[in-house]
Amino acid sequence: MSSISRPSRAVLGASVAALTMVVATACGPDNSDPAGAQTTAPTVAATASGKPGAAPIKLPTLEELKTWKLEDWDKWAQANVITPAVKGYWTLQKLLNAKPKPLPQAPNQGPTQAPAQPTAAPTSADPAQPTAVQPPTGPDQLPAVVAAKPVAHPFPKNMHVNGKIFFKDGNDDYVCSGTVVSDPANPGKSNLVWTASHCLHGGKGNKYYTDITFAPAFNSNGVLSNGNKQKSKLEDAEPYGEWGATAGMVSPQWTAEADPEHGGPWSQYDFGIIKVANPDPNGKSLEETVGGSVPLWFNAPREQLTAVSNYGFPEGKPFDGVELEHCDGGKPAAKAGVPDRPAMLMIGCNMTGGSSGGGWYATKDGKPALVSDTSIGNGANTYEAGPYLEDVAAHMFDYFSKKTK
Repeated sequence: MSSISRPSRAVLGASVAALTMVVATACGPDNSDPAGAQTTAPTVAATASGKPGAAPIKLPTLEELKTWKLEDWDKWAQANVITPAVKGYWTLQKLLNAKPKPLPQAPNQGPTQAPAQPTAAPTSADPAQPTAVQPPTGPDQLPAVVAAKPVAHPFPKNMHVNGKIFFKDGNDDYVCSGTVVSDPANPGKSNLVWTASHCLHGGKGNKYYTDITFAPAFNSNGVLSNGNKQKSKLEDAEPYGEWGATAGMVSPQWTAEADPEHGGPWSQYDFGIIKVANPDPNGKSLEETVGGSVPLWFNAPREQLTAVSNYGFPEGKPFDGVELEHCDGGKPAAKAGVPDRPAMLMIGCNMTGGSSGGGWYATKDGKPALVSDTSIGNGANTYEAGPYLEDVAAHMFDYFSKKTK
């Protein structure tokens, strides 16, 4: 599958002030893996006010971004304004009709392997313990394809951190995947969901998506499975309801550079975060409601990432978007890009659009930790790649955690 993004834009201002979070909508991996993609960061012709005629603001260098302090992120954050999701917008029909954008298909790639069906017993209760391990691969050496496996119904409790992200881009409804992540500023009470930038924002010249909503543990009881899509009620498919985004943020590189239909240097920073609200104003936090969260592991030593599995809800054929699938990819290969940006992680996987933004799990201190999110793939749907989460991701998350009370 190819990388994913939606046409909506927000401009980058390295000198913008005071945080207002972003609400966005997402889709599956629909950006193609580029050949000869752009390698230089463009100038962003916008100012904090967004008024025409002012001097253009250049994207900070990566080294500058790595040293940004909270006040620097505060300035950047004012360009990240989202419209809170409209309660009641998503009906079951809209959810089922939400789609990823078409994935570009490379010629002569051959057919995609049909997905397996859920079994009566859990197939992989622990996301950090894959059932199959691929041998290590070198930089840009394509890994062997791994067939996605569905998580059995009912989901094991630790699988409830995985969910679907719905959003609106113009007049169309789209879907991505996301993961409930731990919030250091609110231990045990996180309302934060990690996903891909292209699931929240349309890239260079575009805006954030609207009506961004997270449905944790979607179809965990299998009510929509086996052709029962039209025979169920919305509340049956969403055990914890719909959690509308109230704030969000994507990487500065994404808003300044990204082509929403193709992968490129921006894909090396294709990560984003949203804060969501309980549909019950008096209810508990997301983490308390679903029964857990996954800590983020920034700057994870690559040699320690020996068994990585990614999770998501692929929507593109031959999948139908109602099953939580996972690929147990073993040790990720390094997918090189622009040399001064961290090489992406790449594993064999046949998932398609809709899995974008889904969490990549590894084991840290004996427990699952999130080390990436699904960003790009290829037209043959034989592998997926995600950004390596280093200092820029860590600093952005630290800021978001502290400021989004």
